[in-house]
Amino acid sequence: MKQYIVDAFAEELFTGNPAAVLPCKKMPSSELMQKIAMENNYSETAFVVKKSPGQYDLKWFTPGGEINLCGHATLATSFVIYNFIDKGIEEMHFHTLSGELIVKKQENGYTMDFPVGKSKPISLTEPIILASGNLAKEAFFDGGDMVVIVSSEEELKKFEPDSELIKKVDGLGFILTAKSEDKKYDFVSRCFYPKVNIPEDPVTGRAHTYLTPIWIEKLGKKIMTAKQVSKRGGIMTVYQNGDRVYITGKAQLFMEGNIPFDL
Repeated sequence: MKQYIVDAFAEELFTGNPAAVLPCKKMPSSELMQKIAMENNYSETAFVVKKSPGQYDLKWFTPGGEINLCGHATLATSFVIYNFIDKGIEEMHFHTLSGELIVKKQENGYTMDFPVGKSKPISLTEPIILASGNLAKEAFFDGGDMVVIVSSEEELKKFEPDSELIKKVDGLGFILTAKSEDKKYDFVSRCFYPKVNIPEDPVTGRAHTYLTPIWIEKLGKKIMTAKQVSKRGGIMTVYQNGDRVYITGKAQLFMEGNIPFDL
């Protein structure tokens, strides 16, 4: 069967976040999907089953386990479907652990329709302060990922994560963010998921379901351009409508290959 490696949220190859995408005849067992994800050792491996044109079942596995929402691997999957499975299709409906996710192909990339990540302001705790290297100014959390505001983009870029300290903080992910110092972007972030064996995720669609409503309120803007300032880096456009966040990004094909399964 085919496996595709796609750089998601990438304006050019070798940037953004690489994901493996496996189009399957039927969904493999969780055990096998986990083994393939560990073998690939990307932050995400996506397994997609076509039910009918425009309708697909989708699951995401990290090297550390299955997760309920992943942006960059959904973008990578949409790229694979548009270019190789249902060529030229403009609207894709994915059935996932987070409900139905709709992706539309547009001139400026692929726009993903995701549920808003719930968050609310919380008090800074010692674990948050320590995990942020004493950079934390504000924190937001409501059972999903922890979002921490830091004072500057420069501090964020210099931050050196300690995975053991981050693991002690509530939430699956630990997201640090700041207002951008570059006028081309509105806000920047870095995202850490050591609890699922991802010390730092290069570019994270999921994180922007939490970041978008926070920065809309802070900046008073409806449509924003966000940059993840990891070593690889990645760019996306985001906006919110009610309880949905819309994330647009581009993707680049790195590799198309065969693996020894017939799934």
